[in-house]
Amino acid sequence: MSCAAAVLRAIQRASTAGMSFWISGKALRPRQAVHVLFSGPWTFTPVSKMATVKCELMKNFTSEKPVCHSKVSIIGAGSVGMACAISILLKGLTDELALVDLSEDKLKGEVMDLQHGSLFVKMPNIICSKDYHVTANSNLVIITAGARQEKGETRLNLVQRNVAIFKLMITTIVQYSPHCKLIVVSNPVDILTYVSWKLSAFPKNRVIGSGCNLDTARFRFLIGQKLGIHSESCHGWVLGEHGDSSVPVWSGVNIAGVPLKDLNSAIGTGKDPEQWENVHKEVITSAYEIIKRKGYTSWAIGLSVADLTESILKNLRRTHPVSTIIKGLYGIEKEVFLSVPCVLGENGITDLIKIKLTPEEEAHLKKSAETLWEIQKELKF
Repeated sequence: MSCAAAVLRAIQRASTAGMSFWISGKALRPRQAVHVLFSGPWTFTPVSKMATVKCELMKNFTSEKPVCHSKVSIIGAGSVGMACAISILLKGLTDELALVDLSEDKLKGEVMDLQHGSLFVKMPNIICSKDYHVTANSNLVIITAGARQEKGETRLNLVQRNVAIFKLMITTIVQYSPHCKLIVVSNPVDILTYVSWKLSAFPKNRVIGSGCNLDTARFRFLIGQKLGIHSESCHGWVLGEHGDSSVPVWSGVNIAGVPLKDLNSAIGTGKDPEQWENVHKEVITSAYEIIKRKGYTSWAIGLSVADLTESILKNLRRTHPVSTIIKGLYGIEKEVFLSVPCVLGENGITDLIKIKLTPEEEAHLKKSAETLWEIQKELKF
């Protein structure tokens, strides 16, 4: 018995030191070894693991629980989801990044690939799973998942299929992160933002569509290209639907405070000899062109979403053209989500900027709302 007691004491000390035992060619934890050691002939050799090296290397002062100050979750690890992920990581915006996707092997491969670059970026904790529990206690959840339009499928059918997907997705997100903000990126983004708002029952400030933030970036880039200056120095907005019925606000386009309409009163119209209206036409067709050439769009939308994420998590109160409920503005009385200039901070959308539109621009915005409502009114939740 004294021998057995000595062995047990040795095993307990080994457990504390983080050792394993090699028995019949297998590595066993100390508690597992107890049964084997006392059930027949045995020999063992203690093998020091990394914990021993760690003990030699460092003197522990106190145990600590990781404190997460900001957590972002991305639903969907496709090309757009991963572009959002790398853009957020490169900006150093979050303490913890959670990724969710049904394709578990691809998901784990993406995370491993990111983690191997941790030497070059201040990499936070990255977790992943096909189970939504990894999103628990998120400050911000970004939705890039959803059904893609099939050949010959109507837009309404596509949206209805996405409603079925979003029912499960939004319910589970709310279960694990009841106080989060939502950024919806999946297309058609304005309608799916409305769907997310309805399903989540969140207040309107916490449900945000990426909307025309990217359309506006394309608009400013193309204006800059035409003038030979950086897009950051070009000021102008694209509002309304993220899509074919979007509205370029030519009345507000300016460079260093100089309105281009003062220099060319016909700018953006069919009477303009310089054909500036082609800039907006290119904004609309550019996504189709990129998809035709590479199969999908990813980098610009990823950078756009990281831009929105930064404004929210850092409480910057910057103004972005994002999709929000617009009922009661510009004569629109339907519950539709369209892009208007919104102030973003830690509570999501804190204010809407009541941008002054010309009668023609306001009419186009109303038409954009009607286009969306024709689809929305047929949805079944």
